[in-house]
Amino acid sequence: MPTIDLRSDTVTKPTLAMRQAMAAAEVGDDVFGEDPTVNHLQEKVASLLGKEAALFVPSGTMGNQLCIKAQTSPGDEVICEHGAHFLHYEGGALGLLSGAQPRPLAGANGILAAEQIEDAIRPSIYYYPKTRLIALENTHNLAGGVVYPIAEIRRIHETATRHDLKMHLDGARLWNASIASGIPPHEYCRYFDSVSVCLSKGLGAPVGSVVAGSAGFIAHARRLRKIFGGGMRQAGILAAAGIYALDHHLERLADDHANARLLAEKLSTIDGVRINLETVQTNIVIMDIAATKMAPAVAVDKLLRKGVLVAPFGKTTLRAVTHLDVDRQGIITAAELFKSSLMA
Repeated sequence: MPTIDLRSDTVTKPTLAMRQAMAAAEVGDDVFGEDPTVNHLQEKVASLLGKEAALFVPSGTMGNQLCIKAQTSPGDEVICEHGAHFLHYEGGALGLLSGAQPRPLAGANGILAAEQIEDAIRPSIYYYPKTRLIALENTHNLAGGVVYPIAEIRRIHETATRHDLKMHLDGARLWNASIASGIPPHEYCRYFDSVSVCLSKGLGAPVGSVVAGSAGFIAHARRLRKIFGGGMRQAGILAAAGIYALDHHLERLADDHANARLLAEKLSTIDGVRINLETVQTNIVIMDIAATKMAPAVAVDKLLRKGVLVAPFGKTTLRAVTHLDVDRQGIITAAELFKSSLMA
């Protein structure tokens, strides 16, 4: 029986057409700025995000950390939601690489209000850390793929402007937010000084993220990328996958969202499974199985033996993420296997 892998949208494999585009890519030395395919990808993403320039980087973690490092000094404070990806899943890089500290705030389903941020900004007194950066995440992974309301982003931007603060967007799944809301990426990004977007999640490329901002910011980020060990040579082979993904896989993200909704609705009918359907806005489904009296590790193992892979996501929760390698029938089959596993 084929495996249905719902652990993450990072497990996607490049399609045959994407592999062909990679094989045919024109390449050069990107550290010298001479890879034409990388340059094309960077120009394409900068245009999509409404920014002056962009930089191809190996990973989303590097993208976020470059943006934070470029806009803070050691001892500065970064305001973020308490479930922020860079706070939990990037190996403590904030303190290690930037010497900054987080100011985590509890949002409603991952969403901070401008008033919360206003209250968290430090007074200009010498013994306080200096508030320097506001970092938001769209969509919010730990909240279940929730789309950040653009009206609240505008209000937060107004707060940042009043206090002369920079804003960073962890847009690893910004493409999903855009497809779900109908708001173009550049409209979200206009409120941020830096943006990091991922190519290797829902878009299905094998490697890479892109950071974007002003030309001066990207020049600084390029130097930091080299310091962090992210300078690449004939990287056009990888960039070609990102270009193909942007040209062919953006609109189909709506299929993943529909599949996530279908899965959530089916799983919510299982006794002992609780899902907040309001948070299932894109391609992530978080389910609380506490009432089944089954530990997540046990549930993961039972599902694995039936051919379904999911990720433990807390003391009582599991996460399933839909993507281009699992079609609607796969979702229906997975839901049936969930039922037989969690009710047994």
